[in-house]
Amino acid sequence: MVSVRYIVDGIEEAIAFYERLGFEVQLHPAPGFAMLRREDLRLLLNTPGGGGGAGQAMPDGAQPEPGGWNRIQLEVDDLDTTVENLATAGVNFRSEIIAGAGGRQVLADDPSGNPIELFQPSGR
Repeated sequence: MVSVRYIVDGIEEAIAFYERLGFEVQLHPAPGFAMLRREDLRLLLNTPGGGGGAGQAMPDGAQPEPGGWNRIQLEVDDLDTTVENLATAGVNFRSEIIAGAGGRQVLADDPSGNPIELFQPSGR
């Protein structure tokens, strides 16, 4: 199993977003932390300043924050339908669907601005 941690602005909003992508809540013991799972991916969500050590400030005072370009890639069977469903739910996309040698992809932002790459391999 692979674990990824994202810093998010709000746990409840993030849970609702990731459930749309097929994640299930495994653990939600505090307002600032949740652990979700999709197949072999465990996603740990923390709010800044809460939910244990991951949300705490660094010794130099830097605060954890959401966003950036590092991302998880979720493989989907039907990219067009997935994008349509998420767009209807108000999800922000960083681009239109992009075609490449290995397939098609698009970057969606979770409610805190963390990018999620949705990828449909060629031949599907």
